[in-house]
Amino acid sequence: MNDYAISVRNLVKEFNGFKLGPLNLTIPRGCIVGYIGQNGAGKSTTIKLLLGLVKRTSGDLEVLGNTNPEDIDIKDRLGVVFDNLLMPEEMNSSDVDKFCTRIYSKWEKKKYHELLKRFDIPKDKPIKSYSRGMRMKLSIAIALAHNAELLFLDEATSGLDPVVREDILDILMEYIQDENHTVLISSHILSDLEKIADYIAFIYRGKILFFEAKDDLKDNYVLCNISDEESKLFAEDAIVGRRKHAFGQEILVKRDKVPRDIDFRRPSIEDIMIYFVKGMERK
Repeated sequence: MNDYAISVRNLVKEFNGFKLGPLNLTIPRGCIVGYIGQNGAGKSTTIKLLLGLVKRTSGDLEVLGNTNPEDIDIKDRLGVVFDNLLMPEEMNSSDVDKFCTRIYSKWEKKKYHELLKRFDIPKDKPIKSYSRGMRMKLSIAIALAHNAELLFLDEATSGLDPVVREDILDILMEYIQDENHTVLISSHILSDLEKIADYIAFIYRGKILFFEAKDDLKDNYVLCNISDEESKLFAEDAIVGRRKHAFGQEILVKRDKVPRDIDFRRPSIEDIMIYFVKGMERK
């Protein structure tokens, strides 16, 4: 068995004037990867390429050792949670059980019903009556009940209240206790990724700017609130991005490039993303 869940080499997708890639990315097994970036940067397209929902223009990809994402055998090992539940809305959770029994070779009825109980999902009400949070929890129950090795979540927690989001994050943390399980989650709610992600991949206009361990990322960069005069103490290549204000400027800078006697604070993942974008826009 490979020690990575996903491997992408020079992957390119071109359509409607947009170019994704070339992407090079290797995601180890047994971790949660937060995939961040602005709207339209290419997050959803990347996930669709890995799932075989769109065809690549060029390059290579490997998912759980399989190089053909359209292969039906690999589908059985993947769990997918999009921002909406892709099931007929007239079905109820019991109907979903019968449906999934036919399409997943490792479907566990007992596990599925245990998850329904845990999530407080009714068995007889149609999906069309579900709240957004209930739909997301049902999607996750389906993914977990067929023993998926790799979970893809694409903006699955957006628009949910904090309590529901926290429940979902707890479920993902339990899931990842199995070292053969892996999660790739794209989200605009970066505080969620701050809690659970092991690695952060940042995509900007179709290019991955970095893929780093979350803790290393937050240790390697700092925020400095300085005067315009103090900014002259910094080498230009040390500054990732800056935001000017009435009393000077705030900059994201490489920690080992901070001059002596300059105060700094640790950034959040959201800070790092914002300042990377500001730095790219000024180039």
